[in-house]
Amino acid sequence: MTQAITFHYTVPGDDFTRAGEASSSIKKALKQIGLAPDIIRKVAIAVYEGEINMVIHAHGGEITVDISSDEIRMILTDTGPGIPDVDLAMREGWSTAPDDVRSLGFGAGMGLPNMKNYTDEMIVESTVGVGTTVKMRVFIKS
Repeated sequence: MTQAITFHYTVPGDDFTRAGEASSSIKKALKQIGLAPDIIRKVAIAVYEGEINMVIHAHGGEITVDISSDEIRMILTDTGPGIPDVDLAMREGWSTAPDDVRSLGFGAGMGLPNMKNYTDEMIVESTVGVGTTVKMRVFIKS
């Protein structure tokens, strides 16, 4: 790949019927580019988990994915309530999802941990009352 490719998605908030559209779209694009299945899987899972978090907690947001020859960068940004304690939110099983969301099968507290586990780098920047930005990278090994 000689030139970087950028994808941008708007995630609608509170709409579980559309949740997953961005991650499905990026998965399809990565397959068309011909990336290895393990890279595609990592990126798809990380983006999906972030996308679901935006739907549940932030009333939507924006996802930008930049693909170059050596890495895939994902930036997920929202203007939701922010995360008061990022370290606590990174613990597997910790969730602030309401009961109605849990009854749909979401909100198990694995979103941020899975995002971290399926990426090579992840930075969470969050300010209560302002929103959250998650920056992730998956390296493409030749």
